[in-house]
Amino acid sequence: MMIAAILESGRLERLYTGLSLLVSAAADGRPARGLVSFGALEPMLDPRLSERALRVEETPALTDEARETFARSLVELRETAAALEDCRLWACAAAVDLTGADRAVLDTRLDGVMSTPRFLREVAGAELVVV
Repeated sequence: MMIAAILESGRLERLYTGLSLLVSAAADGRPARGLVSFGALEPMLDPRLSERALRVEETPALTDEARETFARSLVELRETAAALEDCRLWACAAAVDLTGADRAVLDTRLDGVMSTPRFLREVAGAELVVV
């Protein structure tokens, strides 16, 4: 059965959780689909995501020792999600329009842009989570 996630939160720990869920499912041969919405869009497109994750204010729950591992793992999850054939991530159309997201960067990180209603039709019958 397909798993689908709406990645909404800009909190890096929540983004990590959502990406981990999708990547783990796709790596096990289960179709995984994600819609990257308002809060998650900026960190998903951030070319300096690792540096961002190293900042205490971005990951306050982590120890200083754990922060480097977390930052590396978060970037790897984002890259793995993009590379796995059965893991597809789209940017929410409204989020792209209203945040002014850089389309050139978006095209390198995600599988395109999709409206929420269309995403929900595409993943009908899937297990759906919002992170």
